[in-house]
Amino acid sequence: MSGEEILINVTPRETRVAVVENGVLQEIFVERASKRGLVGNIYKGRVSRVLPGMQAAFVDIGLERAAFLHASDIQSPGGNAPTAEPRQEDGISALCCEGQELLVQVVKDPLGTKGARLTTNISLPSRYLVLIPSVEYVGVSQRIESEAERTRLRELVHSAECRKGGVIVRTAAEGVGDVALHRELEFLHRLWDSIGERARTEPATAILYEDLPLTVRCLRDLVGETVSRVLVDSRETYQRVCRFVEQLIPEIAERIEHYLGELPLFDLYGVETEIQKALERKVQLKSGGYVIIDQTEALTTIDVNTGAFVGYRNLEETIFKTNLEAAVTIARQLRLRNLGGIIIIDFIDMIEEDHKRQVLRVLEKAMERDHAKSYVGDVSSLGLVEMTRKRTRESLAHILCEPCPSCHGRGFVKAAETMVYEIFREIVREARQFDPEQFLVLASQEVVDLLQGDEATGLAELMAFVGKPIKLQVESFYTQEQFDVVLM
Repeated sequence: MSGEEILINVTPRETRVAVVENGVLQEIFVERASKRGLVGNIYKGRVSRVLPGMQAAFVDIGLERAAFLHASDIQSPGGNAPTAEPRQEDGISALCCEGQELLVQVVKDPLGTKGARLTTNISLPSRYLVLIPSVEYVGVSQRIESEAERTRLRELVHSAECRKGGVIVRTAAEGVGDVALHRELEFLHRLWDSIGERARTEPATAILYEDLPLTVRCLRDLVGETVSRVLVDSRETYQRVCRFVEQLIPEIAERIEHYLGELPLFDLYGVETEIQKALERKVQLKSGGYVIIDQTEALTTIDVNTGAFVGYRNLEETIFKTNLEAAVTIARQLRLRNLGGIIIIDFIDMIEEDHKRQVLRVLEKAMERDHAKSYVGDVSSLGLVEMTRKRTRESLAHILCEPCPSCHGRGFVKAAETMVYEIFREIVREARQFDPEQFLVLASQEVVDLLQGDEATGLAELMAFVGKPIKLQVESFYTQEQFDVVLM
């Protein structure tokens, strides 16, 4: 049995789930009552705008921002599968029109200023199966490697009398008997029928199906053979989880435990400390090297440095060992911080081609444990590695943080010296337009200290130039970039 554990921490308005492997935090999920994730929810939407130039439409599903539906995510009018490449002569206008009502499912939560991403190709996941009503196809998870087991599972699904539409057999179904699979398939069909009934009676923008809460969803999706136990620190949640497990996943019931310790569960496993570290730019490597991670609107950049690591026999070997350690750390940090989209990694330049290949292999191997789909490219001519990781929800930083009110997300503020010279220019500008008796400068403590210290001579020269006295006053609530020049 592996040393993988799932920790569930519940407070009245927030639930957090941590995946810990051999004592090290690998993944964290956060769900707040005020901002529950939308992925998996099914809505009766109304097309509010069609954009032929983008081959997409905006759909009103009752959220603050209209959701985005691309032509490739819309079922073709006469077929069972979504159109991967809509024909140019047809395009989005042939697939939907303004005012049309559609059954849609959220595949990506709203991210930043972007609305939710939708599809009309509905899928309903459960413990062992995923029902896709719009297609006629039976697939088996690629993580089930045994060809005999893959064939058995495919035949079991095909033999089910209730089967309608497409079905994907999930990794957790490996070794599961026919009774359990057929029972689950019947449940999914009943669920789909109930959604269809609601779609016929509910008005547009209504939610027809809401995905399971985080605690139950994680049990459904994350608990496999590698998980030794699940610890829950809330009695009410523990009881709810036990009821769910008894009904749908009885084989993992003995692994569910109610944590009663005095020390908070996340403190016991060091999770709180790891969450704080995951919000920092700099990640320290055990060797003494470090990794810098910067998340921007367009992409995430990762820079690897040797730092204090002076290393092995020669420079190339030192660089190689640092990059190997960084590759494992980067894979963990991407999963922990839930960073997605385009990711550019600047490993330390390596001369030997074999070293480059080994670093890439280590990175790819480390990414295999990630539940999110990813792709790792080769080392470019500039020594960069381009990769992608599927993004369906906000990153950890976006969930837990907000832009700094001082720098507004830039990551820096103007220097106190820069602000002094801006104040000087403003006083000259005001002096040319008005004729006050004196000027009063309101500014932060740092700026006023500089005006009274190193820039005192400049302030005296300015007073002589404008011919008016200039008084200074500290405003404790001002940021370093804020100031006012008051005419008196």
